[in-house]
Amino acid sequence: MSLNIRKECCLTPYHSFRLPGTALALVEVQSAEEMAEAWSLEAYASSPKLVLGSGSNTVFVERFEGLVIVNRIKGREVIDEGADWLVELGAGEDWHEAVMWSLSLGISGLENLSLIPGTAGAAPVQNIGAYGMELSDVCAYVDILDLEQGQLRRLSQEECRFGYRDSIFKGELKGRVVIVGVGLRLAKAWSPQLNYGPLRDLSDTCAHAIAERVMRVRREKLPDPSVLGNAGSFFKNPVVPNAVGKDLQSRHPNMPAYPAGEGQMKLAAGWLIEQSGMKGAKHHGVGVHQDQALVLVNHGEGTAEQLLALATQVVKRVSERFGVVLEPEVRLLNRLGEQCWSHYAD
Repeated sequence: MSLNIRKECCLTPYHSFRLPGTALALVEVQSAEEMAEAWSLEAYASSPKLVLGSGSNTVFVERFEGLVIVNRIKGREVIDEGADWLVELGAGEDWHEAVMWSLSLGISGLENLSLIPGTAGAAPVQNIGAYGMELSDVCAYVDILDLEQGQLRRLSQEECRFGYRDSIFKGELKGRVVIVGVGLRLAKAWSPQLNYGPLRDLSDTCAHAIAERVMRVRREKLPDPSVLGNAGSFFKNPVVPNAVGKDLQSRHPNMPAYPAGEGQMKLAAGWLIEQSGMKGAKHHGVGVHQDQALVLVNHGEGTAEQLLALATQVVKRVSERFGVVLEPEVRLLNRLGEQCWSHYAD
């Protein structure tokens, strides 16, 4: 069966910000074989290519002058490894649905990562994390398609070089491989992770109760992308040297801050934005969410240009107030599919 290539495709339904935009062409693939076929299409040999999951962490700043390949590779499987469960997911699986599915099978360990938007394949790229846990804590391996050789390979957790919202897929292997599957190792001797804020006062500490609390808190703080276009947390929580963090705390005693290892401290970007007077701010069709300053939103008629202008203003205000420079967590892509924030931040 031949691939269904759609020319001059509207990108609005393919990213959660739902901003207007187009691509030269778009194709949806259902398997690693189709992914390899799409990547090697002769008609687009000299065109930029971009693999997209649910688009929950992507904004197209310009018309994309190439082929968008939407990863729809499905599959869920559980393997009993004795002391652990190995949960295998196709890269196109919806992450939250996979978390709920694992819990329905009585498998605990992913509950802290409930309701994070995106696909399983996107999770290792960003090393998604929430409520005291990161994907790297449970990742056993990542299956990849080597785009140059057209071969499948398996990377171990160590080979993925995970960091805070970072991985080898954002560095050395960027543009060279595509994630087609993820393996998660979850211990049967499970213990709850309750060290993060809203989870500390839970009386019922079963995995389902933790997931319910996480989902409730996330829904209270984060707008539903299907109702109000957004990509969740727009900015990374900045990590600063301890000396800088302690100096800020001396001047702002109520400032949230957390140890980040190696003499560093992590600050709460949402708090910095709110204290800079930007919470609820609007710029034409976009704005800073009224309940969560870390989230930028599309009020329905926003454009990428307006979003960039607002994001730039947020960064400027925080820098002026605190001397801390925020960086986007969201991928801002130009016509070639390259991240282009530095161009607008300068």
